Amino acid sequence: EGAELATGGTRRGIVVSTLAEARFFAAGGFDDILYAFPVPRWRLAECSALAQSLQEFQVLVDSPQGLELLLQNPLPSGKRWLVWLKLDCGNGRAGIRPTDPEALALARSIAQGSPELVTLVGVYAHCGNTYGCRDIPAIQAIARDTTAAVLEFVTA
Repeated sequence: EGAELATGGTRRGIVVSTLAEARFFAAGGFDDILYAFPVPRWRLAECSALAQSLQEFQVLVDSPQGLELLLQNPLPSGKRWLVWLKLDCGNGRAGIRPTDPEALALARSIAQGSPELVTLVGVYAHCGNTYGCRDIPAIQAIARDTTAAVLEFVTA
């Protein structure tokens, strides 16, 4: 009920951190879900099934190997993998650093490499490094730094 309220009844545009959550929301009629963790090889079959059954099931990629995994496992019926490039702006859990020279090359590979198989939806950053903050100014500083890093990357 909370997710339906949060989406204004559209049941679209939600982000989940586990495939169990994705399956739960898909079973509840949600058809636009982002799995906010870079697709591991051992979860590819589950991701593929969700991508085939939902209007939009989106995934994260943070390495050339992650992109290659998707390219080597195309979706059937003319569907494409919907991909967000995961940037690590200080959290250190997942993602490629936006200042890493390989990051721009990876973004270009996703966007231009095989558009019939993979579509670049955007870039994604998670400020999990705020979890250890003790006050609002510290959280705001991380948010500003993350925003600046993402905007600089997108501009490049």
